[in-house]
Amino acid sequence: MSISSSAVTELLQAFPTWRPQMYFKSSLTALSHAMEDWVLAGNDPPLVIASFQKERFYRQETHRYLRIGKKSNQVYILAAPETDFKNHSGIYETIAFEPEDSLTQEWHLVVIGQQYASCLICREKTVFSLQDRAGSAMDNSRRFEGIWTFDREVSNKAAAILLEKILVYRPELAEKIDRAKSQYLSEKKQIEGEDNSLTGEIVNNKADPFVQRLIAYLQASQYKLLKANRFLAAKERKERLLNSMTDAIRRSLDPQQILQVAVDKLGEGLGVCRCVIYRCKETDATAIIEHEFIHPQRINKSLLGETWPLRNNPLFQEVLELRESLNIDDTNSDPRIAPKEKKKEQSLSSLVKSCSILSWLLVPVLYQGKLLGMMELHHCGPNPSAWKSEDIRLVDAIATQVGVALIQAEAYANLEDLNEQLEALDRTRSNLVAITGHELRTPLSTIQVCLESLASEPDMSPELRQVMLNTALTDAERMRKLVQDFLTLSKLESGTIEWHPEPISLYECVELAISHVRARNLERELPQITNQVSFELPLVRADGEWLVEVLSKLLDNGCKFTSSEGEVTIKVNCPNPKNLEVTVCDTGRGIEPNRLERVFDRFYQEEGALRRSAGGTGLGLAICRQIVNSWGGEIWAESQGKNHGSKFYFTVPIFSKSRATATETTPNGRSAKTTTNSSLQVNQNRKKRKKTKSTKEKIEGS
Repeated sequence: MSISSSAVTELLQAFPTWRPQMYFKSSLTALSHAMEDWVLAGNDPPLVIASFQKERFYRQETHRYLRIGKKSNQVYILAAPETDFKNHSGIYETIAFEPEDSLTQEWHLVVIGQQYASCLICREKTVFSLQDRAGSAMDNSRRFEGIWTFDREVSNKAAAILLEKILVYRPELAEKIDRAKSQYLSEKKQIEGEDNSLTGEIVNNKADPFVQRLIAYLQASQYKLLKANRFLAAKERKERLLNSMTDAIRRSLDPQQILQVAVDKLGEGLGVCRCVIYRCKETDATAIIEHEFIHPQRINKSLLGETWPLRNNPLFQEVLELRESLNIDDTNSDPRIAPKEKKKEQSLSSLVKSCSILSWLLVPVLYQGKLLGMMELHHCGPNPSAWKSEDIRLVDAIATQVGVALIQAEAYANLEDLNEQLEALDRTRSNLVAITGHELRTPLSTIQVCLESLASEPDMSPELRQVMLNTALTDAERMRKLVQDFLTLSKLESGTIEWHPEPISLYECVELAISHVRARNLERELPQITNQVSFELPLVRADGEWLVEVLSKLLDNGCKFTSSEGEVTIKVNCPNPKNLEVTVCDTGRGIEPNRLERVFDRFYQEEGALRRSAGGTGLGLAICRQIVNSWGGEIWAESQGKNHGSKFYFTVPIFSKSRATATETTPNGRSAKTTTNSSLQVNQNRKKRKKTKSTKEKIEGS
């Protein structure tokens, strides 16, 4: 039974020359009270029709209408029920309309007497934003459009429209409503009232200007209040945006997450078409856009992953010079972007065109004068948009927060790196203490026992005495090698070693390394060592002594972890014209794939410092890495896991003078000059090594 047609619409259709006016809720309240006061102050019983949107609004005025009801028997109150409001006949008539009725969106008051008439017919405007309803001024910011007039003809029509709506809900009031129409709305009564009521004209003439001035004052005050509320709401929104961004940024120490949060919240908060943030330095020629916000309803093209010009961008250079934000309201008219003869302006103009940038804002992300990145906001149409000063200040404040957050994140990352380095140093110290304690204590104990036995047992047999001496000498050599490894690694890491690169034969270095390994392991049965290196390989450029050291340690490592039934193979490939790739592979116990990177660390022992089954300090592979890195090579390991063997690779640079260019060759195809030179070089290297070896190794080497 609800009515969908609006009383305002029907009244405007009846009087097409009338135009609705805009009213605030406070203005309508003042008008309604003025019209009600006329009724309460006069003696003429009028027709009063008041339509409240909801029952709670009616209850605020109940006491006034109880007094009005005593003045006239033609008072009608309409409202949508919420608790106990219902159709009732008492001091005045109450009409409860359906909540779906269009009356729930309207505010009506009609007062018609014999000597005056006035009507207020309005409907609420619901097309305002939530910001307009924010705060304590929410109710006063409600706006209505409609007609307020003292015109009797319009007032009569408004009363007739409302009486017809009342009949829909309360048809039993038809007789009473007919009397109201006959008494107040007939043309005869209207003319008589207008002709014979001089007092009514005086009332109208006096009330109208006063109320008009009152409403004008209320409207102006309300507009000022609304403007102030909007300003405060906008300021609060921006402060809330800044606080939320600051809070979100400070929660993370990941630079990528910080930048993404900043670009998302900034783009949403300001409602721009596109917002991008990229990291850059003052000397960068270009930057990669890794963080972007795109308004889903305004733009389709994404710049994510695009290369952004910096060095040839006059706007970027101006920002660097000024150290402050730069805004362009219209790129079509800006002289720095308009195409000219210079190439950089043409490229910038094409960039603006391809990205559909109509308004541009560039804000640097700085920390103590150092450029960390750039924030850019783009308006892409359909028309340029002027940047507001308060928006620019907001973006500047956000850029400052982003700069601080980035520095904090980088400081935290550096702190993590330092902590990892400290942990690594602590592990190294622990391993050093454990390994040196184990490796030194064991041979020292053996040497001490042997010497004490020799000193305290003068009657010891010559055979046993020789055994004791050999044991002491063996453990003394073990200690010497341990100390030598420490000294070698220390010199390599400190950079105090003088390198003597020269063209040498890799084949002869391999043969020399194999002979050293066999000489040092005379008392142990070694696995089969196979040399697959060809003598026809080109010469390499390296320090021969240290190249032999690398080969020896890799062969030692393969023999240590391979049983006597296994095999250790050394071979060489030529992956490119600049380097040879040496491979030392064994059939031993292998390495877990997740530990392949760590085997080159100092003191690394796969089984642990004190639980290993094979001796050693864990410095051999670390020494190899330092030596290979010295000539610009690479070293790495491969293994399929336990009991699958392992392969160690390293590269060595090829000498630029190829053996294939030699003019003199021996009967077997080798260059006589090269063979002689390489043999001399290896002999020289061998002499150098002999100077640093013990007496026992000298004898074994010969």
